[in-house]
Amino acid sequence: MSKKLNKIILLLLLLNASFIGAQETNENNTDIPVKAKGFHFGLYIGSYFANKYTASLYDGYGYDIDGKRNSFLNSFMYNKIILEYGGGYPGTVDQVAQALNVDPGAWNFSESDMPVNMKYVPSFYLGLQSRYTVDKKNAILINVNAAKINISGNFTITTTPVSGSTQINKAIRTFAIKGEEQRLILQFGYNRILGDNEKVNFYVEGGLNITLTKFSKNDILINNETTSTSLHIDLTASYSSINGYGAYVTKKPIGTGFGLFSGLGVNFTMSPSWTIQLGYNPSFERINIGENPRLKLQHAVGIRAYYKF
Repeated sequence: MSKKLNKIILLLLLLNASFIGAQETNENNTDIPVKAKGFHFGLYIGSYFANKYTASLYDGYGYDIDGKRNSFLNSFMYNKIILEYGGGYPGTVDQVAQALNVDPGAWNFSESDMPVNMKYVPSFYLGLQSRYTVDKKNAILINVNAAKINISGNFTITTTPVSGSTQINKAIRTFAIKGEEQRLILQFGYNRILGDNEKVNFYVEGGLNITLTKFSKNDILINNETTSTSLHIDLTASYSSINGYGAYVTKKPIGTGFGLFSGLGVNFTMSPSWTIQLGYNPSFERINIGENPRLKLQHAVGIRAYYKF
């Protein structure tokens, strides 16, 4: 992902390099006066690094209708692996054993096998940017950024030797659990240009952010997808519907939290109309899903391109 971002940044800089040192002119080839005040609109592209604090939301336990974390026996993974796909209900087939290529019941899944290493994967960060410049150094910001974040982890299942086998050792097998989350982040703040160079200066910024977070999906895969015996289990189906064969209904976590953002970087004045900013934005965001949400530090790096109308 970092290689792709570097290529995008290089492309944007090359496309705008012809503007460096140029002044906008009219048909008589005379300079057009540049107004200090005005609206600028643009795009942002970068990478978003989410704090792992809320990654445990995707560890297969799930949450009930009141937003409380399930116990192991009420967890989504227990209901799916043991009861629904593991032949736990009368008349059902042990599809887990088929995927593991063992005899029915010749495997075990306990609380110690649940995922404990859930983490967010760095994601693309895209946004619409706007600012109102009060003068050449000060501007008011209103930004809308979005990220679709993947979550990854592992869980285990222990198999026992098939009937009649001379093997005595149990085998611990590791499989993948994945999740996906959407975040929409609104930023209201202030940007300050540092220095008086006509072309290149540092900048700082800061303000309030509002983060809307939505649980998208959660699933597990027993065996690789390329194998004929792979078993894909959608844990997301446990939200917004009857939980397996259970009697209660729950819903996907979604919530809005308030926090603060800041930023620093380099401001390139490409022309009177175009501005490029390369920056780093740490932020304290309250990801308001799951239990006990807290302000946690997130990180983003990227490039903004503004056009002045």
